[in-house]
Amino acid sequence: MVQTVEVKQVLTETSKKKLIDSLQTNIDQLLKECEQLKFELKKMEKLKKFDPAKIKRYFANEIESRHEKIKQLEFQSEQIHMLPIGSEIKEKEVQSIIDIKVGDNWDDATSARTIVIKEGIIKEIR
Repeated sequence: MVQTVEVKQVLTETSKKKLIDSLQTNIDQLLKECEQLKFELKKMEKLKKFDPAKIKRYFANEIESRHEKIKQLEFQSEQIHMLPIGSEIKEKEVQSIIDIKVGDNWDDATSARTIVIKEGIIKEIR
């Protein structure tokens, strides 16, 4: 039987720094994309092949979409800063094969499972 298993990470100084660095890298990438989109907008406006209002609307939507993602990432970063070391945070969900046989307790076999990792090492399976 296949079951969804939640993977949680125990927050350490190292993992906290990695998470914050990863979020900042994503923010930096989105900022670069915004600058590239502004450049592309100016280039498209100079070509005068397309309706200027439509071009501006399209690029404004794309830039706004990235700004929203940046806000979400900044909020996540703030939340991680506030979390104490030792906190467990959900990292992802994975699919796992559960071995069941006749006579097993169904509730035990199908209850939600969690894998807890710390610094990349499995510390506990619940």
